[in-house]
Amino acid sequence: MRALGPGSVSSFLKVILDVVHWILLFSAAAASVGIVVVLLLSFKPELLGGAINIGGVHIKGAWLGPIAAATLLAGDLYLAGALVIVGRLRRIFQTLIIGDPFHPDNVRRLRMIGAALAVLELGRYAFAGVVRLFAHDLGLTKMASGGGVNLTTWFSVLVIVVLAEVFREGARLRGEAELTI
Repeated sequence: MRALGPGSVSSFLKVILDVVHWILLFSAAAASVGIVVVLLLSFKPELLGGAINIGGVHIKGAWLGPIAAATLLAGDLYLAGALVIVGRLRRIFQTLIIGDPFHPDNVRRLRMIGAALAVLELGRYAFAGVVRLFAHDLGLTKMASGGGVNLTTWFSVLVIVVLAEVFREGARLRGEAELTI
């Protein structure tokens, strides 16, 4: 099976990325609606049941609604980062389908994917830090583990940065070849 062009593995992966893109869009929209619903319900905390579990974190007390909304907002921001990554990957695979892997825009797209991965990881650290900082004051009785350094993510960021430079060099060489008679 071919790697590039119509009917190739790239085409198959592009279809999968398209499906994932729509799932992420739907999930981000649902999380946004969830934020509004939780904030509206926070005016009557008894409707929220007095306690809630979100991602392994047990929340109770007067700040239940705002904490749940902030947690959903963090999840929504994470989904937005995933949408950025999947969107750029979809565009890269589109260039693979048309047989132009060293398209100059792919360098920028790969750099954006690396930056988005780094921002998502830093955001995860920030969220874990805020949860730990305010855990006692906000009545968090059970805290989710997390916030530690994920070497796999940082290795992935470095690999993507290197791949972006490989693609940049490929695009440069292709440009030079086009000028050759």
